[in-house]
Amino acid sequence: MLYHLLLPLVPSLPFLNVARYITFRTAAASLTALAISLLLGPWLIRRLRTFQIGQVIRQEGPQSHQSKAGTPTMGGLLILAAALGPTLLWADLTNLPVWLAVLTTAAFGGIGFLDDYLKITRRSSGGLAPRYKMGLQMVTGLAVSLVLMWMSTQDLYNTRLIFPFFKQWIPDLGWFYVPFAVFVLVAWSNAVNLTDGLDGLAISTFAVAAATLTALAYVTGHKVFADYLLLVRFAPAAELTVFCGALVGASLGFLWYNAHPAEIFMGDVGSLALGGALGIVAILIKQEILLVFVGGVFVMEAASVIIQVTSFKLRGTRVFRMAPLHHHFELIGWAEPKVITRFLIIAIIFALFSLTSLKLR
Repeated sequence: MLYHLLLPLVPSLPFLNVARYITFRTAAASLTALAISLLLGPWLIRRLRTFQIGQVIRQEGPQSHQSKAGTPTMGGLLILAAALGPTLLWADLTNLPVWLAVLTTAAFGGIGFLDDYLKITRRSSGGLAPRYKMGLQMVTGLAVSLVLMWMSTQDLYNTRLIFPFFKQWIPDLGWFYVPFAVFVLVAWSNAVNLTDGLDGLAISTFAVAAATLTALAYVTGHKVFADYLLLVRFAPAAELTVFCGALVGASLGFLWYNAHPAEIFMGDVGSLALGGALGIVAILIKQEILLVFVGGVFVMEAASVIIQVTSFKLRGTRVFRMAPLHHHFELIGWAEPKVITRFLIIAIIFALFSLTSLKLR
């Protein structure tokens, strides 16, 4: 909105020309999101406590977590407001990828909100039945993928895949891209959801992944950088840099209150939305495969659950003390802050490797 309001003023106020630059608007969106998070955080925490919207802890989880029961939850509403608001404020609102990213994130957040609402009203850790939750995620993913296919018919998108470390292997999936895109969105929304189990773990590792995607979105839309790095250039994707910057700012602001010991939890409204945001940005900038490394911690967490469930069903034995993976390390004696810090270090290593892989192609 500000982008469109400031540009007409450039002839009379030349210094406003900085609004044309994506780098400036990305920084502005990030700082705006950070400010919104920090300023609204205390108010939201008070309101959630007033309405007794507190976290319900699973009985089968680590016993050390039972003391967290009643901590205000659904803090993802703060993240969404802090990320989507500045995006609409500083981004070019004629840009279709930006709207697709915003609406996809909001849609997954809506599914998470319904899940959280049912948990709170029932005073139970069980919200939406898994089949309904997964079904809504798949319907949302299908709707997004069909929009992408329409965009491809208008030469606004392509269904090719870029593989890290390979220069020439860029297969075009055609209509097979539909189920692939659905899988990416559903998988990542659930991966972030599974990671949200310790104070500050999901949001801190997400901030690292979002910062990495900010850089990737910028180079994808930049002609010189995209050609140099042999990327499939998608000029409209450059505007997603503003969206990613807002996500980073909102994440850091939320982490201020979510850091151990947490004053507020994000809930499914936050984790599903953030996972959906990672998925849609990676899809739009054609880095669906690289996202496996960008969000390596989320992959580890999701993989640990798959391995645990498969092993128990096939052999009746467990590979980990408890899944997701962060609970395993808690049960072998790592203190919660140590688990969070070490997973954050791993997230940074994954992010650096992801950026390095661009040149290694």
